Amino acid sequence: MLKDKVAVIYGAGGAIGGAVARAFAREGAKVFLTGRLQAAVEVVAKDIVSAGGSAEAAEVDALDEQAVDRHLQSVIEKTGRVDISFNAVGIPDTKIVGVPLVELDVEQFSLPIAMYTRSYFLTARLAARHMVPNRSGVIMRVTTLHSRTGIPLVGGYGPAMAAMEALTRDLSAELAPQGIRVVGLRPHGMPETSSLKEVFEAKAPGMSWEQWQEFVAGTTHARRVSTLEEMANMAALMASDRASGMTGTTVNLTMGSLDD
Repeated sequence: MLKDKVAVIYGAGGAIGGAVARAFAREGAKVFLTGRLQAAVEVVAKDIVSAGGSAEAAEVDALDEQAVDRHLQSVIEKTGRVDISFNAVGIPDTKIVGVPLVELDVEQFSLPIAMYTRSYFLTARLAARHMVPNRSGVIMRVTTLHSRTGIPLVGGYGPAMAAMEALTRDLSAELAPQGIRVVGLRPHGMPETSSLKEVFEAKAPGMSWEQWQEFVAGTTHARRVSTLEEMANMAALMASDRASGMTGTTVNLTMGSLDD
């Protein structure tokens, strides 16, 4: 589905970013992987190359505008274009969850809102500048069900997710007329990611990890949560030309936990 596409993935050293990178590569994309820790990104790149795919790794802080811009310029110099920009950047949940809002200081509340929105805005804006001349491209971001439902003890995480989904709509409103699609993905918590374990440790005293997984699965129609592979496969589909009618929206992957 992504044969000869050029994809840049931010946060590629994490579980979600790594899964998406592998899915994009399996579908034929040339992937450029970035993250704050070079070693973690290199592991994903080596896996992709060993499987016959094309991948390059680089250390890039997605909160640093100049670093993101320099990396994109290097991708353009090598390939001539950028077709897909995928942002899977996250921050440790242990810093932002587990404290009641009435006890939360303003800096801790503001941290996820500032960091998530800054990263998404920077990577999307800089990618769009390279996509506009070609009147083609796809910009993508992962959020969570916190964007649409009230959940206790998550601080500013919920507002941050909602803000990024609003930004997805606004970016699409401006960029879709120029041939650039903007699409989000909203999966449920996935046990394969570190974030669900961090939330478990902060919010589920007295429960075992297995009990916590059963509780989360019980909130879905299927009585199970989506897997990394399912999420990554959907990301590949949405990034492909087969999803040309999708823009300005966030794909609901919560297995029925949220009604759209």
